[in-house]
Amino acid sequence: MIDRRNILKGGAAALTTSLFTGRVKGANTRIAVAHIGLGAMGTGNLRYAMQFPEQVQPVAVCDVYKPHLDRAVANATKGGVTVKPVHDFREVLADKSIDAVCISTPDHWHAYMTIEACKAGKDVFVEKPASVYVEEGRLMVEAARKYKKVVQAGTMQRSGGYFKKAAEIVKSGVLGEVTFVHTWQSGAVKKAGWGRPADGPVPEGLDWDLWLGPAPKVPFNLNRWGVGVTTFPTFRYFWDYAGGAMTDWGVHLIDPVHQCFGEPMPTAVSAMGGKLFVDDNTDTPDSLMATFHYPKFLLTYESRTANPMPQFGHGAATSIHGTEATLIIRRGGCWLVPNAKSSVEPLTFENDREMNAMNEPHWKNFIECIKSREKPISDIETCVRSSTACILANLSMRSKTMLDWDEKNWTVKQENVKPLLKARYRAPWKLSV
Repeated sequence: MIDRRNILKGGAAALTTSLFTGRVKGANTRIAVAHIGLGAMGTGNLRYAMQFPEQVQPVAVCDVYKPHLDRAVANATKGGVTVKPVHDFREVLADKSIDAVCISTPDHWHAYMTIEACKAGKDVFVEKPASVYVEEGRLMVEAARKYKKVVQAGTMQRSGGYFKKAAEIVKSGVLGEVTFVHTWQSGAVKKAGWGRPADGPVPEGLDWDLWLGPAPKVPFNLNRWGVGVTTFPTFRYFWDYAGGAMTDWGVHLIDPVHQCFGEPMPTAVSAMGGKLFVDDNTDTPDSLMATFHYPKFLLTYESRTANPMPQFGHGAATSIHGTEATLIIRRGGCWLVPNAKSSVEPLTFENDREMNAMNEPHWKNFIECIKSREKPISDIETCVRSSTACILANLSMRSKTMLDWDEKNWTVKQENVKPLLKARYRAPWKLSV
């Protein structure tokens, strides 16, 4: 029996076991994959999977919005692949011929579908953040371990050359003693934001009730759904479905720090923020500052969306500050900048096509691990740890409380906040490992 209290205990120690003992699927044949959620991220993931035709066979596409489903079928056909269109993901999970699923749904579906897929005997590729609630993340890891499934998270930067180089540099000790890390993202949103559309009729071809799933039952609202409002749907700015910039951008900016330092967790988290500029009907803040106290360093996250001025020349990045040098890492490159009077030599890594690649090698790693049963580079536990840190920041901001994190028991010490860690699902949906 799996000890729920210890499933995520001990960071680096918990991640050292590299092999699963489960039955190897697809070792000598193509892996049958179904794609669930075919919006912006799902369309990309289908495209990436189709780049490995000798190893992967997309066999089904699933979406609650028929136009997205039709588009996915057309994209697959254009690529020489025949896929079955499916409306309800439960049909996909019940199909024993399917080896793995790719989950690119809104965030509030990630945990439930991942756990149910593991129970159905399927390996999983699931987009980040891992979950909306802290409890969900713990149960996702428990399911992966219990059913011996390969679960790769969509934190694809871990497969990128610049991020691997950053981890190599940090682990070499060349930065000296690291006591401070800064992460940030900036932009220039409009005062009207995404507007205030009135609740209205459900668009033709959309199953709104199934889209909502475990989230509260509410009337259809264009911004809550978000399709067509912007390239990446605005559901991510509502607490019922996601965590705003903190879990959308924040996971991508904080996860590299975890990768560099061996998967630590903060011991305390404090955040403040709010809608200080934007006037629309979304929930999450347009401005936020969070501070994370890790065992050996402080980490700050800055979400500044009403002013696009870059830092270190970059609108979004992670900077790791040591006594000898500073390392700056982003998707476009990796830079080692010596401190004054330091003997460290400066290093620059950028404009390298191979190091720029992230999604393709990430999918390649997932495919290889399905065959070998090794843990993938973004094993679900790593994403759960990064996602949980970001979820805690949101909870700190919303509860106006500094949170002390108890990693051993995977909870906070503040009794009034503990209930907010647990998933609150609309019936009949229920998490069960």
